Amino acid sequence: MLGVFRAAGIVTTAVLVVIIAFVAVNGLPVMSLDFIFGWPEGVNAEGGIFPTIVSTLYVTALAMLICTPIAVLAAVYLAEYAKQGRLVTFIRYAADTLSSVPSIVMGLFGYAMFVEAMGFGLSMLSAALALALMMMPIVMRTTEEAIRAVPRYIRWGAYGLGATKWQVVSKIVLPSAFPRIATGIVLAIGRAIGETAVVLYTMGQAINLPLTPLDSGRPMTIHLYQLANEGINMQAAYGTALLLMLMILAFNLFARYISRRSASKSKGN
Repeated sequence: MLGVFRAAGIVTTAVLVVIIAFVAVNGLPVMSLDFIFGWPEGVNAEGGIFPTIVSTLYVTALAMLICTPIAVLAAVYLAEYAKQGRLVTFIRYAADTLSSVPSIVMGLFGYAMFVEAMGFGLSMLSAALALALMMMPIVMRTTEEAIRAVPRYIRWGAYGLGATKWQVVSKIVLPSAFPRIATGIVLAIGRAIGETAVVLYTMGQAINLPLTPLDSGRPMTIHLYQLANEGINMQAAYGTALLLMLMILAFNLFARYISRRSASKSKGN
């Protein structure tokens, strides 16, 4: 059985290596400063992809700003204030269910709610709100587990010194849990960057440099989909895919760095 387990792990790793190698071999020839910082030309199939990079980072940052306060406050309520009962169980069940909703469904809901009903149109704001709904359960559940992992005796010591409930939560619990909370936020950002269906229905496909949240744009995932679907410049599609993979890998490595750093600090203390 140990051999079976090892074989399963090797197969999983080999599949990942093959995918990365395939994209890297086809995408490296087009990678250059002109490709990264240049503007699309012709029918948006030639030239660089700089506007798509800006749109991707713009909408992801906006979604993070919308999602993080709501998710963290909800997690604080569940972990510190709520009495365990049907309401808390239902909230956790709703969060777990929300995290399993397919992205295409979230994109259709975002289009119906934010683009049409609320009148934001195909814009950064509509896409950010839809992405925030997708990121919220990840950040919320990660934050709740991080808060629960803070030792109880730290709270007892603060209460013994006369601190109030909110002082304990804001000054002691949240700072102690911050490394794990940051890890969850970074992982949620990495997932949001790679989403296609959500932004396809809520942001649009305009090649421009967005300035305000109500501007439209084209993220890297949509640009990649258009290039590959139409087959007009497959080399640029592979280059976009490679750069997108590198961005997601960077976010995941940053999350691992934060997690390991927090673990080493805990051991040191």
